Amino acid sequence: MKIYPRLRAARVAGLLTFAAVFTTAALPASTAERGPVRKFAVGAAIETEARVIVKFKADSGLMRALSANPNRVPPQHAQALSARLGLSLTDGRVIGTRAQVLKGKGLSSRELAARIAAQADVEYAVVDGRVRALAVPNDPLYPDSQPGPVTPAVGQWYLRPPTSATIVNATSVVSAINAQAAWDITTGRGSVVVAALDTGVRLDHPDLAPKLLPGYDFIIESATAADGSGRDGDPSDPGDYVTSSDVGVVPGCTSGDVGDSSWHGTQTAGLIGAATNNGIGMAGAGHAVMLLPVRVLGKCGGYDSDIQAAMLWAAGLTATPVANPYPARVINLSLGSKGACSAAYIDVVGQVNAAGVVVVAAAGNDGLAVGTPANCPGVIAVAGVRHAGTKVGYSDLGPEIAIAAPAGNCVNSGGDCLFPLLTTSNSGKTDPVAGAAGATYTSSGADASLGTSFSAPLVSGTVALMLNANATLTPAAVLDALRSSARAFPTSGAAATQRVAGGPFVPIGACSVPTAVAQDGECYCTASTCGAGLLDAGAAVARVAKLSANIYATPRNAVVGATIGLDATGSVVAVGGNPITGYQWTISNDTSSSAFASATNAPTATLVPGTAGTVTVSLTVTDSAGQQATTSTVLAVSAVPATATDAAPSSDGGGAMELGWLLGWLASVIGVRVVTPRRRRD
Repeated sequence: MKIYPRLRAARVAGLLTFAAVFTTAALPASTAERGPVRKFAVGAAIETEARVIVKFKADSGLMRALSANPNRVPPQHAQALSARLGLSLTDGRVIGTRAQVLKGKGLSSRELAARIAAQADVEYAVVDGRVRALAVPNDPLYPDSQPGPVTPAVGQWYLRPPTSATIVNATSVVSAINAQAAWDITTGRGSVVVAALDTGVRLDHPDLAPKLLPGYDFIIESATAADGSGRDGDPSDPGDYVTSSDVGVVPGCTSGDVGDSSWHGTQTAGLIGAATNNGIGMAGAGHAVMLLPVRVLGKCGGYDSDIQAAMLWAAGLTATPVANPYPARVINLSLGSKGACSAAYIDVVGQVNAAGVVVVAAAGNDGLAVGTPANCPGVIAVAGVRHAGTKVGYSDLGPEIAIAAPAGNCVNSGGDCLFPLLTTSNSGKTDPVAGAAGATYTSSGADASLGTSFSAPLVSGTVALMLNANATLTPAAVLDALRSSARAFPTSGAAATQRVAGGPFVPIGACSVPTAVAQDGECYCTASTCGAGLLDAGAAVARVAKLSANIYATPRNAVVGATIGLDATGSVVAVGGNPITGYQWTISNDTSSSAFASATNAPTATLVPGTAGTVTVSLTVTDSAGQQATTSTVLAVSAVPATATDAAPSSDGGGAMELGWLLGWLASVIGVRVVTPRRRRD
């Protein structure tokens, strides 16, 4: 399967003043709006090994034989199928209780999938393809009119309230998501986890470090991983740069992939949940929600099987290769490839949705039909729009789209990009620059963050806030609330700035159903091309908010004798409801001999464990009308000091990070290289 990159970001050198930047007459015309820097595939990557994802029927002979085995090993049926098919097959990674990867030589992946799918024991067999990465708080980069030349003059325009509901002039910001209104209801304080399945994250970035939970690296193929190992507990991004020596050696790499590291995962993580209101750098859409970094993309992308295994792990549905103590409620996929959704993705998304986990994916950056996994049932597919609310030229489109969000746009074909999405990054060209020296933010030049890869994180951050405001929401309810709260697309007002082959300027028309020809110009979105409307974070959270009790524990994994701080100030008041007037903390299911060392009827409490074990703490909040809401959390207590990555940060993003916690993260990534996907050039 041919795989297409989703995007990457760029870095800028100087900025025009706000007034000068938006003079419509000064914008050079071009046949297609400038988009993510993407690379053309000079030739199809050579397939040296057939790889197929296989799921066996629960009542099949192979699975019955496996269940009868007292050792209960995972499915590894290469030997049995080799004998049947007359092929030399080897076992690959286990994906679930009935699914695995099978590898073969001497035939294509498509041919192998067809032969295995014909077996009576098999529920489905699909090609294991490769995908690519598709980038009012006191944070100084948030406001408008930023002083140059380092950052975009417009700051984080995409999080602020829209300046108008329709296009009035070239400076009208119609598509901004109004995150401020959502933060007035909830800041997502510590109770919802978003898994970022990407190229890994720079764990030492000061705007991300206090928000990161211990993740995992799921890349099993060492050449793709490029970090000296396969799967391991280090989700840091070692850099995904590609050299000419990688072409034809690293799976999926062609000469069109040669280039620097993209730091794609670090950029998407910042948009989801950079530490907010901490006086540092930028704000994240999810404010105080927590981030689970999961590395699935390396040099030239990653395999579907790694991504699917990571989705199940992130959702807490499998303990392979290790248990995930921080299951996510939201999974962000800023990655994808072309083609229909496979049975394997349909299966995995279905399992994840059934567990109450919302999956958000980028539509793609080719101006064509939506790719996979965004086109899979149960996935919230996100299209990209310009600041004015029209479809950005490069965004994929079609009826599979659920909603649209800012993707970054330039309009001008040269010079500083006008409306990029500022986010976290690293200054390293190939390997990462460690620590504060390498911690950067994308600007409006060569590193400008553009693409639907960056639209999806804005939706993921919003969904996390929705779940914090109402933990009972199902994925279907989340989708319904996003759609019903969306703002209408503009239908007029865009300047006639497009022309073909040097001809006259032509008016902007409505987007049309995707065809084989890319719609790479600006157009007016419709419900059948860009989803239900423009993302409105404030309206979406308000639509679902109800009285909710939320517990923030510091740390979650404690040591005998040390105190655990409990904070209920992140609890949510229903929109239009009554204020919270009462708090009650209780202990149950306690194997750690814990006791409260403070009052149990206040917004905060202190817990002191006596022995190793676990303790369940419950919180009930009561509003002035007598309505109540209750929640519980399980805290682990160890007899020895917990590792740095076991402890939750001492801040929800609204204060300074705990020094010991940050130093622990830094120690864990010393000497590690960093990885990210790259963009094709338009």
